[in-house]
Amino acid sequence: MLNPTKKWLFIKGSSVLLIPLMIWFSFVIAGIYDKEFNEIVVFFTTQPAKILISILFIVSYFFSALTISEIFEDYVKNQKIKNVANKILYLFAILIPLITLIIIYNLKL
Repeated sequence: MLNPTKKWLFIKGSSVLLIPLMIWFSFVIAGIYDKEFNEIVVFFTTQPAKILISILFIVSYFFSALTISEIFEDYVKNQKIKNVANKILYLFAILIPLITLIIIYNLKL
């Protein structure tokens, strides 16, 4: 399979996976809007919430890195700049969710 085809399939697959996760997250945000801080921390320290938030962060950063990479491919003509931009993008797409997940999993009440 060609690399652009794989990339297209990953973009479509991750976007389909993001739909139920974003619906769930929207309901969660609406439900905790008027809660106290301690109640919100308790909710986000439960195991199902941690797992779903982790999946949401990983998939959303994966999706955004792929789509931003497509923008670089389409609009940046200089190959060196494009390669550096893609490497920095992928580095941040790994570091930001990793740091966020470490913080979430170490969150204590």
